[in-house]
Amino acid sequence: MKTQLLNTTENWGATAIRFALGIVLFSHGAQSMLGWFGGSGLQATIKFLSDNMGLPAFIAFAVICIQFFGSLMLITGALTRIAALGVFGIFIGMASYHFDYGFHMNWSGTNAGEGYEYHVLVLSMCVMLFITGGGALSWDRKMVKNHPL
Repeated sequence: MKTQLLNTTENWGATAIRFALGIVLFSHGAQSMLGWFGGSGLQATIKFLSDNMGLPAFIAFAVICIQFFGSLMLITGALTRIAALGVFGIFIGMASYHFDYGFHMNWSGTNAGEGYEYHVLVLSMCVMLFITGGGALSWDRKMVKNHPL
């Protein structure tokens, strides 16, 4: 079971996607968890997600943890498939919220909200990482290579 979960190849494409997704998610997760990069921090973000999005506080906390710790897991390639699955789950929820605003981002600032095109990209990246694993330079690959079986 462990080797199936961690199994990956020397796939540099997966490495690039994993690292890029992890870096982008880290900035958002650090805003929510730590208040970095102009973010509100943990308590204020939980309050926002609960009051404005209708999420129970424990779900809001889980979303923040997935963004923050999931991003670190993606950057390092540690349990890549689990991280990708978690990120996939929160982005399905986020995309469903953005459906009312259409597909495209609100580049002109004239729409009431943002579309879901960004979410489609993240979801496809998660699917790819779930299929391939962490690729080259991942903790997963190192653990499987050192596995005694």
